[in-house]
Amino acid sequence: MYKTTGLKNSRIEVADALRGLAVIGIILYHSVEHFNLYSPNVSASTPIDGVLFNILTVLLSGKMYGIFALLFGLSFFIMRDNQEQKGKDFSLRFAWRMVLLFGFGLINLCLYNGDILTFYAILGLLMIPAGYLSTPLLWGLTIFLLIQPIEIYSLLSGWKPDMSPMMEGYMKMGQANGEGTFLESAAAGVRYGFTTSLIWFLGKGRITQTLGLFFLGILFGRHRLFYNEGNHLKIWRVVCAISAVCVAAGVAFGNRSAGNVSFGNLDNLLHPLFNLAILLLIVSAVTLCWYAFEGFRRSLSHVCFFGRMSLTNYIMSSFFGALVFYGWGFGMYKVLGTTWSFLVGIAIVVTQIVLLYQWSKHHERGPLETLWRKLTWIW
Repeated sequence: MYKTTGLKNSRIEVADALRGLAVIGIILYHSVEHFNLYSPNVSASTPIDGVLFNILTVLLSGKMYGIFALLFGLSFFIMRDNQEQKGKDFSLRFAWRMVLLFGFGLINLCLYNGDILTFYAILGLLMIPAGYLSTPLLWGLTIFLLIQPIEIYSLLSGWKPDMSPMMEGYMKMGQANGEGTFLESAAAGVRYGFTTSLIWFLGKGRITQTLGLFFLGILFGRHRLFYNEGNHLKIWRVVCAISAVCVAAGVAFGNRSAGNVSFGNLDNLLHPLFNLAILLLIVSAVTLCWYAFEGFRRSLSHVCFFGRMSLTNYIMSSFFGALVFYGWGFGMYKVLGTTWSFLVGIAIVVTQIVLLYQWSKHHERGPLETLWRKLTWIW
């Protein structure tokens, strides 16, 4: 059983910066996807739409959420370890915290049917027993989850998840989001959003990978890898080199048709691993540059406050995105192609940075983070 080492968990600014970058990436990619509202024919398109979409897919799709998941596990470790150092068990408190997060997720489902907060709340409960495991045992479980055991079983047995309910759900939500009122869109999101996303997560290997990244974040916290201590930077250099080799191998041996990377019949197994390699490359490169270059650290420090308000940013972006693209708002899903939608995403990011920067002058946490914290300790 793991016991705290008693070392102080100070604020990790590079983790805040990574979280800020992840939120920005999520907003940008959601924008080019019109927040899950697709239209085959748009009037405002450009010749670079296809190339830009493929580049953003390779760099952002699955990677930004992965970084988010990794840091979610890190945050759990820090909170649990701080309470353990005070002689308190954080398990029940964290379970209540996940109930609250599920509530935030339901609110977000009213705006955006691709919400992940509800999944984080449910899967996050499994971090409670994982937090008691010894470090070697947790490493073994984490590796098992990250190598995609469900996809391996699927390949060996021939079993495939039934994806037909997902397509029906997307059709219902697409109709409500494109043509319905806000209440109709919200009702469809709550009714179909969770189940369709669950099937999609299962089909794309995201369930085991998300849980594995939660646990990996716990392990990074235990080993204090985000602190510039001991030989930690050497470890990050090794991670960076190995992940770079894996990414290069994926690009070299994968199918690069239409500018994207796929792996044929093994795509469900190998694509999540390819995403994991890119994710670790981004995390390790940012961490190394953060501690090596003052200019890099100074420039990224401007997104640290943005990362500390990730819950507020995530739900706020759902509102702005739905307002711009959905039928109950400006209905731009019918008009804007990838390039223009990407620019809309940049505008959403800038708007939120301006608004939340003003908030950060007087508050340490974002408005929803403040509410979440107060409700967490309400009893």
